[in-house]
Amino acid sequence: MRISLKNKALVMTAALAVFLILSCDSDNGSPTSVNDDDGDVSMIINHTCCNISAVPRSAIQDAIDDLHIAYGHTSHGSQLTTGMDRLADFLDDELYNYSNGGTDGTLDLHDYAFNSYSAYDLGNPDRTTWATATRNYLDANPDVNVVIWSWCGQVSTATEQDIQTYLDLMNQLEADYPAVSFVYMTGHLNGTGSAGNLHLRNEQIRAYCEINDKILYDFADIESYDPNGVYYLPILANDDCRYDSDRNGTQDSNWAINWQTAHEGEWYSCNSAHSQPLNANLKAYAAWHLWARLGGWDGN
Repeated sequence: MRISLKNKALVMTAALAVFLILSCDSDNGSPTSVNDDDGDVSMIINHTCCNISAVPRSAIQDAIDDLHIAYGHTSHGSQLTTGMDRLADFLDDELYNYSNGGTDGTLDLHDYAFNSYSAYDLGNPDRTTWATATRNYLDANPDVNVVIWSWCGQVSTATEQDIQTYLDLMNQLEADYPAVSFVYMTGHLNGTGSAGNLHLRNEQIRAYCEINDKILYDFADIESYDPNGVYYLPILANDDCRYDSDRNGTQDSNWAINWQTAHEGEWYSCNSAHSQPLNANLKAYAAWHLWARLGGWDGN
């Protein structure tokens, strides 16, 4: 599997252990990679990949130079792009702008790319139309070399077989379009905690990506943690960042609003469907980590 569109193979030394984990934390910002015994590496973009200052400007530029991205999503998935919309202003750096077509030297990101093919997200209008739409789109747009799809709420009600169908369709697309990097994604939080079906199905996606050397944008993991690393999923965190602060079974606080209030000037206002601006900020930071990795950055 391709980890970089510039580097078609990643040579791992024999000294690396099976499943060596290079975590990306707030200190070094290096995205998690999981090494397996065939030398391939899965790329896991999660809450540890939200330090935008850790991504070198040269890596951002390489992504802009090399990537042509098609993104399919509905409202929840828009958090990535609405966060990206305001990031350049927040950083006072035009390098972080994007456009459909990559005009004026911006990142080429085709937003809502598949709508004209009657496919809107991984579960709308059904759980398979997106795959056919992807094929039709790639055939009509051969310059596209990254495809990323998001879920709306369909992982919450998915069966194990539903998720396996998604994984199989993605894997077949990878086989049929070897020059394209396909990004897997988990479903947004819904307040059902660690024992809920959503978490179980997200874990199914994560395990598949780690075992089979895939690229994963872990949407749910990003919104499970605040920027201080506090973990909220087990205490009924949902997509709005609400959680059960006193563990009595009722969501009574909002970690994003709390953090925004305590860190004035460290976040930026933006549209964040179903959620708070901070959530979209974090999604945008992680998206640029993903673009940089796909553009050739090793994460270090």
